[in-house]
Amino acid sequence: MLALIALPWKAMAQQTSINWMSLEEAVAAQQDEPRKIMMDVYTQWCGPCKMMMRNTFTNADVISYINANYYAVKFDAESPDPVAYQDRTFENPGWNPNARGRNSTHQLSRALGVNAYPTLVYFDENAAVITPIPGYKSPQQLELYLRFFAEAYTTGVQQDQWEKFRDTFSPSFQ
Repeated sequence: MLALIALPWKAMAQQTSINWMSLEEAVAAQQDEPRKIMMDVYTQWCGPCKMMMRNTFTNADVISYINANYYAVKFDAESPDPVAYQDRTFENPGWNPNARGRNSTHQLSRALGVNAYPTLVYFDENAAVITPIPGYKSPQQLELYLRFFAEAYTTGVQQDQWEKFRDTFSPSFQ
């Protein structure tokens, strides 16, 4: 009897947060079910990163849309952990365990073209980088990018296609 009660609760609990994973896990998941990847590149000391986690990534519409359409990756741009991506291992050789506040930047962050925090990096279904989008995004601002890359983006999309999508976009996230 308890199992019957626990199952619906567990399903609901999964939708109260984004299903974050590592980049390696997301790339592996693409083998079974192709989806785009959205990576949140952040740092521990970044105020706008914390605001985005608190205000945007807790929004029910954002959670539901990301979980249904993307593999979501959370990546600390100053992490000491090695990351395997595209037949290469990226590291943070300058990482200092005694650093207070800021630390050195991870090689993967640089390779992805990240130069500000937070930055959302979008990848296609083959784990190739589409583009990094820097800066804090509210749920309504994020919706534009989430929907474009999930619903309208194709390889080689032209600037005028993006502008048409952006100009006709009508947000629905609360």
